[in-house]
Amino acid sequence: MAYNNMQQQYQQYQQNSIMTASPEELTLMLYNGAIKFMNLGKHHIENKEIEKTNEALKKAQAIIMELNNTLDMNYEISNNLRSIYTFILDKLIDANIRKDASILDEALPLIEEIRDTWKEAMKEARKIKYGAL
Repeated sequence: MAYNNMQQQYQQYQQNSIMTASPEELTLMLYNGAIKFMNLGKHHIENKEIEKTNEALKKAQAIIMELNNTLDMNYEISNNLRSIYTFILDKLIDANIRKDASILDEALPLIEEIRDTWKEAMKEARKIKYGAL
């Protein structure tokens, strides 16, 4: 009973975090989610857990599609990101079909690099907005 209560509290905390997050923080959450599900997919492939592999990689695909669909194409960088997201999406689908974790190794560093760059940009934006911390 205590476990269920803790789980409910954690889910409420997660929901509150999402509801109060800035658009920048939500984007960071999406990047982290994509990385999490790609790593889970790798783990499940390595353990021959076909159904769990499919579940994890489909979640990663959904996140990448969301990131792709929300790009503002008025910026040059959006064209570059769209190409990268399309590449990652193709790799996720291919890895899921073939159940080959090495295919994910081609995509994972790309999304990690984008996430890390996004994090740095958020820090710089805060410095500009609030001054050096």
